[in-house]
Amino acid sequence: MDNIRRKKANHKPGAVDGFVNNNSNRNRTLGSDSFKGKTNKEPIGRIGNFGSSDGFKPVKNTEMNSSFKPVARQPHRKSDGSIELHLDDDSPKKSSRKGRYSNKNHSGGKLKKASVLFMVAVILFGGFTFGRVFAKAMQVFQGGGGAIALGENVDPSKLNGEGDGRVNILLLGRGGEGHTAPDLTDTLLVASIDPIKKTAAIVSIPRDLYVKTDGGSSKINAVYANAKSYELNNSNYNDQNRDEKANKAGLDAIQGEVSDVLGIPIHYRAMVDFEGFKKAIDTVGGVSLNAPEEVYENMWLDGRNYTLNVQPGYQDFDGFRALAYSRSRYTSTRGDFSRSERQRLLLVALKDKVLSAGTLSNPLKINQLIGDFGDHVTINMTVDEMMRLYEIGKDIPSDKIESIGLADPPNAFVQTANLGGLSVVVPKAGTYDYSEIRKFIRNKLVDGYLADENAEILILNGTSVPGLAGRTVEELESYGYNLLPATDAPTKGYNETVIVDLRNGENKYTKRYLEQRFKTTTVPNLPDSTIQSQTADFVIIIGQNEVSRLEN
Repeated sequence: MDNIRRKKANHKPGAVDGFVNNNSNRNRTLGSDSFKGKTNKEPIGRIGNFGSSDGFKPVKNTEMNSSFKPVARQPHRKSDGSIELHLDDDSPKKSSRKGRYSNKNHSGGKLKKASVLFMVAVILFGGFTFGRVFAKAMQVFQGGGGAIALGENVDPSKLNGEGDGRVNILLLGRGGEGHTAPDLTDTLLVASIDPIKKTAAIVSIPRDLYVKTDGGSSKINAVYANAKSYELNNSNYNDQNRDEKANKAGLDAIQGEVSDVLGIPIHYRAMVDFEGFKKAIDTVGGVSLNAPEEVYENMWLDGRNYTLNVQPGYQDFDGFRALAYSRSRYTSTRGDFSRSERQRLLLVALKDKVLSAGTLSNPLKINQLIGDFGDHVTINMTVDEMMRLYEIGKDIPSDKIESIGLADPPNAFVQTANLGGLSVVVPKAGTYDYSEIRKFIRNKLVDGYLADENAEILILNGTSVPGLAGRTVEELESYGYNLLPATDAPTKGYNETVIVDLRNGENKYTKRYLEQRFKTTTVPNLPDSTIQSQTADFVIIIGQNEVSRLEN
């Protein structure tokens, strides 16, 4: 029914709680927080210092021969002994027709040589920098994902089902090396972009959500770690790609779980550790956001005691403070749910800063970002896909980015529970029952093509099964279809569902989705002249074949 195929700790102060230590490029004291950034004395990507890691090494000139004497033109003196201010040109001067060069040509030759040398230096420097960025970029942007909606003028035949008209990116934050439980993904967010309507949403998944997995049941934040560990323990130790395969197994597992819980396709996934998150904030010069409430907590962070003191209102955050803000939860009103809200705020603030600073249009910034993130971030996008996403994202204002939490009133679909002594989060509909969550999320993240066409659909019950049309309406409404009030068809006995396209293919994307969902092709004319189509663009007469599908 959901058109989605499912892929098959005691807390300590230093536990992995949130996003993914970079030296700040400026000294600053933020509010009353007990943190001062360190000055980065060796910025990456600096032009003009060829002795840096981004350029050439200086070569010292050899000592000149002491017998060398400079040659210069001597001034002429007048008869009275005074110096003639006009100097004769002693250089050879003959017509180019006789094979000699004038001063002008001689100087031009020197200038031409200098220009060529300069251009060679630029090309070599650019090639070195590009090679460095390219190698790191290939480490970060690994490819393998795919969102049809990133394309322009998409052919409807390429769409597999509702949801393909958006770009959904799973964002995972883990502690990384040097942290307790480095592979627990305590930050789980889905960034969903509608390229057609130029809107977006960020959805938080509670890290303690209890889910079924191939190996049993666990909190959702342990799915990646468990699947990765299983692959490592059951693989050939001599396999050179063992770690890479284990990482992929973990990512596949968590992507499948999130897709199943929310009822939407996940097109890409990105993993970032604490260090990468801090560097992202610091590289763009920090972020600012409007804090909704006070957050004050003494915490253990990166091997030292730290006091986080954030007051309501606009606040500045460098990487370290942002990490603390995204991890703090013990003094928050709603604990982990409040923390999820802060993580969404930080993500929007980072997006605003990146776009306002023109980071992705600055080659040196890209160089620094890629260099910083190479060992801390992976995403299964290509570089081209990332740049296309940037082109879309820069046109989406922050007030068009909706923040969605599964525990945020009035749409609270989860609650805390205790299962066998384990504190977890479960759906209010029942453990493992995500039906209400899926309906809510799909309605929030409406397919961009469906929303753009907004075609009117009339559902008619062509069987003797009562309520069949109403159930179909409820299902389609959860995907964002525009439904007219359902009713019965004038005659019964339809064995197969019939879809009538009254606009002759005008709403091509809606047509494609309906054909995929009901596994049939549209027809241009109503099978019964007594049917009142009203203002509908499509009329769907439900047949007996739908009974078993809806019951499943």
